[in-house]
Amino acid sequence: MKTKVKNIMCATPQFCSPEATLQDVAQLMDRCDCGAIPVVQGDGARKVVGVITDRDIACRAVAHGNGPETRVRDIMSSPLATIGEDDSVEECCHEMERAKVRRLMVLDGDGELCGVVSQADVALHLSKNKIAEVVKEVSQPTRESSSIA
Repeated sequence: MKTKVKNIMCATPQFCSPEATLQDVAQLMDRCDCGAIPVVQGDGARKVVGVITDRDIACRAVAHGNGPETRVRDIMSSPLATIGEDDSVEECCHEMERAKVRRLMVLDGDGELCGVVSQADVALHLSKNKIAEVVKEVSQPTRESSSIA
């Protein structure tokens, strides 16, 4: 039987709303020792609408002169790569490689956020050769990537 994403994901991710400030999110990242926070909206629902990373804060906000009161909605990454909780770890790897991301938001059967799966989570369940392949593929530059060495 293939391992399912729900068996390796972080099932209790912290999240924020699009109206949160960068300072709020940076403090949440500091408290949780993480570099990515899912962005959800809805009254009680966990409809994921984006993700904000420490890189988003540095490159999309601070680098352009935006301060700590900037709203998450203004710099979050969206659309985002997702995977279903019942999908296999193999499918998860393929999606990470396709989307060139190190984290996927995990959705339940209702399409709501139920977890986050990272490259590190995946690495704990794969052979060394498969881990190397995933890291290599995810790390390939895209057309949007900078050519700064």
